[in-house]
Amino acid sequence: MRPLKLVPDNTNIAFMRYRNVAMGLSLLLIAASIAMCFIKGFNLGIDFIGGQMVRTSFAQPVQIEDLRARIGALGLGEPTIQRIGGGNEVSIRTPLPEGGEAAADLAASRVRAAIEQGYPGAKVGAVESVSGKVSQELFRTGAISLALAMFAITLYVWFRFEWHFGIGALFALFHDVALTLGFFALTQLEFDLNIVAAILTIIGYSLNDTIVVYDRIRENLRRYRKMAIEPLLDLSINETLSRTVVTSLSIGIVLTILLVLGPEVIFGFTAAMLLGIVIGTFSSVYVSAAILLWLRLKPDSFVADKAREGIKGAERVAPRTP
Repeated sequence: MRPLKLVPDNTNIAFMRYRNVAMGLSLLLIAASIAMCFIKGFNLGIDFIGGQMVRTSFAQPVQIEDLRARIGALGLGEPTIQRIGGGNEVSIRTPLPEGGEAAADLAASRVRAAIEQGYPGAKVGAVESVSGKVSQELFRTGAISLALAMFAITLYVWFRFEWHFGIGALFALFHDVALTLGFFALTQLEFDLNIVAAILTIIGYSLNDTIVVYDRIRENLRRYRKMAIEPLLDLSINETLSRTVVTSLSIGIVLTILLVLGPEVIFGFTAAMLLGIVIGTFSSVYVSAAILLWLRLKPDSFVADKAREGIKGAERVAPRTP
């Protein structure tokens, strides 16, 4: 029995022919994502803004406004209530009261009693509490970790290949992170430390795929020294397309199952990962490769000056497609 091949061996898709359309779409989405982040902002989780949060499952449909009025009547500050998924589970977030741990425990008990009294059969989960100082530290370290990760990756690609590739990888990663942040600003899904972990994972996945494409481009630059740069990029992408498709599809299937059937606590993480796989694959094929053309990458970029006149025995043109 012959194994199933999702991508035939003789695939010859002219990806770079549509590079301007793809890059224009990417720039438009990046601009829209940045605007969305400033206009709508993020639904920051308790990890970043501090306070108390409790997840509650109700036995019957609940009106958010009625629940907000009931919790607000406790005098604990303006509550933030958000429905989780499509069921009767909601998260209730209130400011952290002054007075230390004792005051926080008392406030949590009042919230629990109000819910159990007003909504028979409701199941109140454990209360999570984060102080304002800790939340600020988490927000700062999360932002620093993202910036340092992208900077370190850029340096690695720069020294591993050439400066064209370093800039290309950095722009591709910025593209992936910006679109992910824009998605959370648009949907107002809770943005917490789990999402930061998802973004760091997306950066790693996208970089891994980009490095595979870049490595093949470098090999082909050394092999086909008289081949035009645009068909050489198409050749390199097609040669790595099977790996890209199989990897992305296998991970995407698992994440889709988790998104539909998984627990609500990892819904945001799973959604971020699934989106990141899609946009990371797109950026590896179009963004990271197309930007090399804009940066004027030349066919002799990896050939020493003395050897640019030609080395006997080196293959000069691309092999014919069967």
